[in-house]
Amino acid sequence: MMGVNMALFGTNGVRGKLEVLTPGLAFSLSMAFASWSRGKKIAVARDMRITSPMLHSACKAGVMASGCDAIDIGLCSSPVAEFTLARLRADGLIIVTASHNPAEWNALKFVDRDGVAVSRERGEEIERMAIGGEMADARGSAARLKNAPSGKPVFAEWKSVGQAVEEKNAAAKHAEAVLKFVDAEKIRRRHLRVCLDFGNGTSALSHDVFARLGCEVIALNGKVDGTFPGRPSEPSEQNVQGLCKAVKQESANFGVAWDGDSDRVVFVDEKGRWIVGDKGFAISAAQACKEKKAQPGKLVVTTVATSRCVEDACAAHGAKTIYTKVGAPYLSEKMHELGKRAVSGGEEVGGIIWPGFSLAKDGILAAAKIAEMVCETPLTELVDGLPTYYNAKSKPEVSPEKKVAGLEAAKKHAQVSGGRVTLIDGVRVDFEDSWVIVRASGTENAMRIFAEAKSARKAEALMKEMEGAVLDKIG
Repeated sequence: MMGVNMALFGTNGVRGKLEVLTPGLAFSLSMAFASWSRGKKIAVARDMRITSPMLHSACKAGVMASGCDAIDIGLCSSPVAEFTLARLRADGLIIVTASHNPAEWNALKFVDRDGVAVSRERGEEIERMAIGGEMADARGSAARLKNAPSGKPVFAEWKSVGQAVEEKNAAAKHAEAVLKFVDAEKIRRRHLRVCLDFGNGTSALSHDVFARLGCEVIALNGKVDGTFPGRPSEPSEQNVQGLCKAVKQESANFGVAWDGDSDRVVFVDEKGRWIVGDKGFAISAAQACKEKKAQPGKLVVTTVATSRCVEDACAAHGAKTIYTKVGAPYLSEKMHELGKRAVSGGEEVGGIIWPGFSLAKDGILAAAKIAEMVCETPLTELVDGLPTYYNAKSKPEVSPEKKVAGLEAAKKHAQVSGGRVTLIDGVRVDFEDSWVIVRASGTENAMRIFAEAKSARKAEALMKEMEGAVLDKIG
C-alpha cells in the first residue's frame, strides 16, 4: 500500500526496482493516468527488460479498468511509441522502460495526447489520484473507490471496461517516416559504412532503417536482451569503448550507440573518438537552424546543464537558445509552448529532438540525420568546427537537510559575481566566455557543480570558487 507522503514521480515518470515499482502500483498509476487524460484510448508500450512484460500487462489492465481502450504497441523503442501516439491520435501513452538504467530497474513514462512527457509537477495530480489504496486491493474492493473523493479514478462497470487493441508493425511505420524525413537518396549514393552499437536494446528493432539507407552496417550487441549482456545500457564513453575500436578497425564513416529505449544516442567519429552528448546535439541543432535559414525568430531549446557550444553554434545561424529545467518533459513542454518557432531541442546526455517529426527524443531519427550530414562533411570536421570549451566537475557530499542551504549559498554568491543568474533549476551563472551551475542531486546525498570555460584552468577555478562558496556556508 502506498503511503500518502511517498513521492512517486521523478524527473521523467515513476522509476524504481521491483520492490518499489510493483504490478499493483503500475495498475494504480495507469488507471489514474487514463482518468487524468480524460480520453478514450491510451497507448501502452514496453522495452525488453525482464520485468517489462509483467508491468506492461498491469498497465493495460489499469487502463481498461478505467473504461479506456488500451492500444497495445508491445515491444518497441520509446521514439517508436511516441511517434505511434501521434500517428494514432491516442489520448495518452505509457511506456514501460527504465531507459539507461541497469537491468534490475524499470519505470513508467507517461506522455499526454500532445506528445508532451508528464513532468514531476504535472505528475503530482496523477499521484494524488492513485494514492488511496492500490485501486484494487487483495479483496478486489472497488466499492470504496466509487465512494472516493472527487478526482479519484472510478472503476468502470463490468460491461464498460476498455478493450485491448493490438497495434502491429509500429517500428516499420516509424521507419517509413524516418526515411521520408531525411534525404534518403543522398545517403544511398554515399554508401556509408557505419558501426551500430544497439546495446541489446530496442534500437535493434529499427536496424533496417540504416540498411534501407544504403549503409553497410557493422552491428554490435544486436540481440535484444533485457539483461544487457553486451554492455551497460547507458552509452557513456567507458561503456562504448568496443564501438570506438570497431569504428577504427572497420574504417567506418562513424559509429552510433543507443541506450536501452533508444531515446539517448551518442556518436563516434571516423577516428574512433567518442563524442559527448552536448556536441552531438550541437551538430544536430546547428543543422536544423541551417535548414530553417529563412525562418525569422528561430529558437533552440535545451537544459541549463548543456554546454555553451550549443548556444554559440546556433547563434551563428541566427537562432536564440532557450533554457529549461533538466529532463525530457521540460524540453517537450517548452517546445510545445513555442510551436513552430522551436526548430530544435535536446540535452547534454544525448537526447536530440527534431520537432518537425515529433517532440520525442528520437535516437533513431537523430542517427539518420547525422548520416545525412556526413554525406557532405566528415563527422570529425563537424565536431572540430564547434566552439571549444573545457569543463570541470565536482560532486561534494551533502546531507539531504543541507541541500537547500547549499543552493541558497550558491545563489548569494552568484548574485555578487557579476554574471547573469538563472534559477530555473539550481543556480546557473553565465559570464562572457564561461559559466557554472550548482544543482542538488535528486538521487544522491550530493551537490553537482559543473563549470565550463574557454580554458581548462579557468573552468577549474570557476568550479572551485563555487564549490568553496557552497561548502563554506554549510560546513
